[in-house]
Amino acid sequence: MTTDSHVHFWRYNAAEYAWLDNTMMPLRRDFMPEDVLAVMQTAAIDACVAVQVRQTLEETRWMLQLADRYRFIAGVVGWVDFRSDDLDAQIKSIAHPKLVGVRHIVQAERDDFLLDESFRRGVARLARHGLAYDILIYARQMPAAIAFASALPEVRLVLDHLGKPDIHGGGYDGWRRDLDRIAAPQNVCAKLSGLVTEADWNRWTIEDLHRYVNAAIDAFGPDRLMFGSDWPVCTLAAEYGQVIDIIRTAIDGRPQSEQDSIFGGTARRFWKLADGKR
Repeated sequence: MTTDSHVHFWRYNAAEYAWLDNTMMPLRRDFMPEDVLAVMQTAAIDACVAVQVRQTLEETRWMLQLADRYRFIAGVVGWVDFRSDDLDAQIKSIAHPKLVGVRHIVQAERDDFLLDESFRRGVARLARHGLAYDILIYARQMPAAIAFASALPEVRLVLDHLGKPDIHGGGYDGWRRDLDRIAAPQNVCAKLSGLVTEADWNRWTIEDLHRYVNAAIDAFGPDRLMFGSDWPVCTLAAEYGQVIDIIRTAIDGRPQSEQDSIFGGTARRFWKLADGKR
């Protein structure tokens, strides 16, 4: 089951999606499962994992309703308030066979946010609920994420977008050192996702991005990496098929078993996904 580990859905309105600024005008519309299904079919991708955008329980419930309607949505990464006194009750209120993880938009927080003890205690509680946690950060927040991952060995963690390296600005060396450090705990996986939008949207090349993909393979190994498109955000810089080609061409010479891990096996093992084929 080939799997896209990172897609988003939304019904657009300006108030709830204020982060879609004037540089992202093409994203100011609805993006729904039927929209991505067509491009997934063309690219021979069987299933996807839907990831939160709004930090509300309401959105998580809505995504789970979509997952009930569309079999190819194999999992949902939602949201809960990790610093709330009723955290366990919140998690129970959204319990669902396809709820596989949760996420907080840490990239919008201060750089040391992941060192917050109350937040970390909340994430630690995910282990008892069988849920994973998506780490969404910028590269400058990697030091805090490294400490966060080291302190939570019992929680399954996945680094979104390889920690958002500053590809456009040439920020490779420091990010590369931090990538090795965050990959050291064996409970951490990473998504080969979000790279085109961290590069120059109009001038990126496959060769530019292969450097980052290869670094991730060196740090994590294929068994802890998963392909993700970051659709529809990726469409600001590339078509869905182009995003897949970046990864496929980078790993084309590797054993088939490693390619299979990156394009579905890791995601299925990490989230314990059911068969989400159409």
